[in-house]
Amino acid sequence: MVMFFFLVVALAVVVAAVTLAVVGGGEHGPLPEAAPERLQDPLPLDRPVGRADIDTLRFPLAARGYRMADVDDALNRLAAELAEREARIADLESALAGAQAAARVPMDKPGREDEQR
Repeated sequence: MVMFFFLVVALAVVVAAVTLAVVGGGEHGPLPEAAPERLQDPLPLDRPVGRADIDTLRFPLAARGYRMADVDDALNRLAAELAEREARIADLESALAGAQAAARVPMDKPGREDEQR
């Protein structure tokens, strides 16, 4: 029984020493803060985002999943570009509709103005 008690106390001392060394004791002080991972290949700023950019986009892992700031930045960028493209498509579609409507209007025949007078 004395041996068991001695082993339990020795184990508690070892665990306490290791915990103290990791948390803040030890020779070199506390463990340094780990540098957070950053997005390795951010979306290009000098051109519109393409399908290949999205396919290669990988977010670094953080302690509880992905870094929220990186994901938010990428989603905001994609939302802005999609809104810009949708506006451009709407402009082009309205211009096309106007051009098609103008092409459907029959051209006046040269002698019609005289008939109406």
